[in-house]
Amino acid sequence: MPVPHAVKWLALIVIALASLLAGPRAEATTTCTITGITTLAFGPVDPTSGTVDGTATIDYSCTYNGGLLGGLYGVYLTGCIGLAPDDLGNVSPRTAINGNSDRMQYQLYKDSPRSNVWGPIGNATYTPLTFQLTFTILSNPQTRTGSVTVYGRVPAGQSTLSSGTYSGTLAGGLNANGLAYRYNEVLLSLGTYPASCQSGGGGASGAGPSSTVTASVSNLCTLATASDLNFGSVSGLLLTSSDQTSLLRMTCTNRAAYQVGLDNGQNASGPTRRMTSGAGFVNYELYRDNQRTLRWGESLNVDTATGTGSGAEQTLTVYGRLPVQPAVGAGVYSDVVKVTVTY
Repeated sequence: MPVPHAVKWLALIVIALASLLAGPRAEATTTCTITGITTLAFGPVDPTSGTVDGTATIDYSCTYNGGLLGGLYGVYLTGCIGLAPDDLGNVSPRTAINGNSDRMQYQLYKDSPRSNVWGPIGNATYTPLTFQLTFTILSNPQTRTGSVTVYGRVPAGQSTLSSGTYSGTLAGGLNANGLAYRYNEVLLSLGTYPASCQSGGGGASGAGPSSTVTASVSNLCTLATASDLNFGSVSGLLLTSSDQTSLLRMTCTNRAAYQVGLDNGQNASGPTRRMTSGAGFVNYELYRDNQRTLRWGESLNVDTATGTGSGAEQTLTVYGRLPVQPAVGAGVYSDVVKVTVTY
């Protein structure tokens, strides 16, 4: 019995649709690449202060070329962008290094609250960033681009860092700065995303470019306290000298050379330091050593106290002396001395 023409055409259409649905087409391609990574520049870091944050940007591009029938197909793509370990192979924390071989810890995150560490592709503990995108029908070929933000942080509590420029390189590579993706190409865009960037559908992995992390530490000294030097009650007629001490507490960047100078006070007569009651004067002197032979002045490289910072608080002792001198009237005698720290 002859087959009606309408039935023949229907059978051909069914066969054609079955062919279209049969799986990936040889002429269709979907590719993704990382097109650029900006430098993550943290800027100035104070090792004795709080956290310092910075950001970088990663740009990526994905292209679908569906061939002759590409306009009838859509693509659902799941991609992952990974960030490399540091030069020691560490992910949490990563480190940057300066000319003294000091290592500054820092970390890279996938989220602005900086709670999810960003790892390389294939790392189960510190996972890469996942993204998804769709190529719609009736537009072939198509290119989709996007950008993601890398959230960086230098944690506090690194007081032993010395000054200098710190830098670190995150290498490009399949398990470093890289991108992996999987996709489902479906007729009329009736499909779903692959469950991950490394399983299901078609796809590939590709190396991304290397990227750089930078930060800087400058020498810094902070004077915390300068206690009063109190000679107490003394006789108006000074027949013997009277000695007392006071303390300066300061914190300087590790390896920072410093000099601490003391001026001659507000009531000096030439180089002679003096306290006053408003009606008279009492001479006194300040020294750098407990034998009181090294006068403490403010001429750099001559009579200042010198030292090197450690990143922790340091204490300097001021050795004071009231020398033998003629009698003065009763009263409260005082002076104000300026402390200058040069580094």
